[in-house]
Amino acid sequence: MFLLLCTYSFHTSAQQRDFTLEQVTSYPFPNALTSGGENRIAWAVNALGKRNIYVAEGSDFEVRQLTNYQQDDGQELSSVILSPDGKWVVYIRGGDFGSNWDDARPVNPASQPVLPKVRLWSIPFDGGETILLGEGISPAISPDSKQVAFIKNDQVWTVPVDGSKEAEQLFYARGESESPVWSPDESMLAFTSDRDDHSYVGIFENRETPIQWIAPSFHFDSNPSWSPDGQSLAFIRQPIRAGKPDSILAAIPRPWSVMKAEVVSSKVASEEAASEEVEKLWESPHTMRGSAPTTQGRFNLNYADGHITFLSYHDGWPHLYSIDEQGGDPLLLTPGDYMAEYISLCPDKKSLVFTANTGPDEFDIDRRHIVKVSVDKADAQVMTPGKGNEWTPLITGDGESLIYLSAGAKRPPLPAVMNLASEEPDLIGEELIPADFPTDQLVVPEQVVFDAPDGKQIHASMFSTENGEGQKPAVIYVHGGPPRQMLLGWHYSSYYSNAYALNQYLASQGFVVLSVNYRLGIGYGYEFHRPVDGGSRGASEYQDVKAAGEWLAEQSFVDPDRIGIYGGSYGGYLTALALGRDSDLFAAGVDIHGVHNRVGGRYAFDAAEYEQAPDLQEAMDVAWQSSPVSAVDSWTSPVLIIHGDDDRNVNFHQSVDLVGRLMKKDVPMETIVIVDDTHHFMKYANQHKVNEAAAEYLIRKLGAVKSTP
Repeated sequence: MFLLLCTYSFHTSAQQRDFTLEQVTSYPFPNALTSGGENRIAWAVNALGKRNIYVAEGSDFEVRQLTNYQQDDGQELSSVILSPDGKWVVYIRGGDFGSNWDDARPVNPASQPVLPKVRLWSIPFDGGETILLGEGISPAISPDSKQVAFIKNDQVWTVPVDGSKEAEQLFYARGESESPVWSPDESMLAFTSDRDDHSYVGIFENRETPIQWIAPSFHFDSNPSWSPDGQSLAFIRQPIRAGKPDSILAAIPRPWSVMKAEVVSSKVASEEAASEEVEKLWESPHTMRGSAPTTQGRFNLNYADGHITFLSYHDGWPHLYSIDEQGGDPLLLTPGDYMAEYISLCPDKKSLVFTANTGPDEFDIDRRHIVKVSVDKADAQVMTPGKGNEWTPLITGDGESLIYLSAGAKRPPLPAVMNLASEEPDLIGEELIPADFPTDQLVVPEQVVFDAPDGKQIHASMFSTENGEGQKPAVIYVHGGPPRQMLLGWHYSSYYSNAYALNQYLASQGFVVLSVNYRLGIGYGYEFHRPVDGGSRGASEYQDVKAAGEWLAEQSFVDPDRIGIYGGSYGGYLTALALGRDSDLFAAGVDIHGVHNRVGGRYAFDAAEYEQAPDLQEAMDVAWQSSPVSAVDSWTSPVLIIHGDDDRNVNFHQSVDLVGRLMKKDVPMETIVIVDDTHHFMKYANQHKVNEAAAEYLIRKLGAVKSTP
């Protein structure tokens, strides 16, 4: 196998790297950045488990803490939004909104005797007491900044933003109502009505008028987006999945369409007349690339000034397209080999800003920068070139500033503001980073590129201190998802930002750490992201992980007998697969809430239906061979297994089953159960316990010796 090292050098100083794991994970992580009014911004900050809302406004954007939550109780702050007039901040407290199921169900990682609730809150931007608006999710503030629409018990409710009245159900609609969107003049509200095997887009006007169903059909309709004048509505239409079962292993396209409806109020037309004014503006190619996108934001549908913009993968990359609202051919806005995500329509509705892995530097494919593009021409401009990472961009209401979150290889994430006239960025909130955070002691990860056995190029990030004398132990980090990409710097996800900090700590303790971007991940095009033989269809991504271990074993600075592996979620799955299939290569591992049996549990094939897929048995056999439990007989390397028992992404039984199998085989094993916490370890104390256990285990099993100056 030919292996290519794209770049490797120890660009680190000879300074002492003596910091604790707690120090390197003490950074305040910002998320849910939002804007409102002319130049006001708000965001949530998680500082050692104490989650609070912070705000700032122009011209100096001085940071101010708005809420005062003082406990590490695992109650997340999410869906942070500013009212259009900038006077109110609304947010959700509670839940786990990164889960695969039960995301809106309360979490209780602190094991409190009284179960916390998932609630909506508001607070004046200028300061004051928090106001309970009620239990619910998916808040949407009306354009006049007076009302909040939200979802409770699968129905749409409303409440005054100042909490002056009790919340009330706005209307009844059968099924599960989702994604409320106000019309620009707040006279109507569009929503999605999920009916299990089909869905509609509906419009509520008032309690005297029946709900308008926009061209109801045997399809999945979703993602309503209003035109700036409120007279039209764009939405996404996908075909239902029904009829005779398809092949499980075959690659079958999942097409979709961009639809447009003319909206006529009850004052001027009947329901039937309104429903007939619907047209298909664009239909995706019937190819695998043309299938519904699965990257962040999925379709990213926006009704701009005279144009409708959307994201599609049909040319091989997640690109932005624009189509005239009157129809015609779509215009590719973002040509090039890079992806677009975290897409935001600017207040003037003439431009989009988004995050992309592109820029002038050759290594930008493994970074994130902010790009701006017009909605009617392919004039994309990288706004934040350099060696950092930037994400979640927004333009302030006055059109004068670009706001986003920013990080470097050594500096953890912070909000940033760029004056668009001068294009000079300023960081805000630097004072929130603890004084003992070891910025200067961290390393800059190096990009490594090597070949998998089938010739696919695989990117990785390598962390290491000075070379020193002798060979070092090494560890492979395998990210989860799997639609993720680890970067050459701090990550935009709190879960992977934590992993980045842990990798820095392991490097400080004498490890060479290789963070592998295996296939199934994003950032390298459609065929890399969606291989036909990945996952339960053959686990082709495992060859990338094994190739990473073999690459490490061939390096003169690595001890080939002391190579370990660790990862969480899908990374836990690949860790277990590595230890089961290749214990001779991987000497020890830490498997954090991994999937272990791709045939059973939530991953089961439905054997109860009379009419089965033609390749059901073959698919089950392939899924079994793709599962770590199928390789237990050859598993000899020691392993630490960690799992929270309120996991809503990977069923806890996945680890229960593996532990039972390994016990019967007497595989050296240690286990940790995190009681009442979820996949994301919502309580900081629990995340720190997991970090400490993983680091201690790898050091103990692989005999790491910390590098010296």
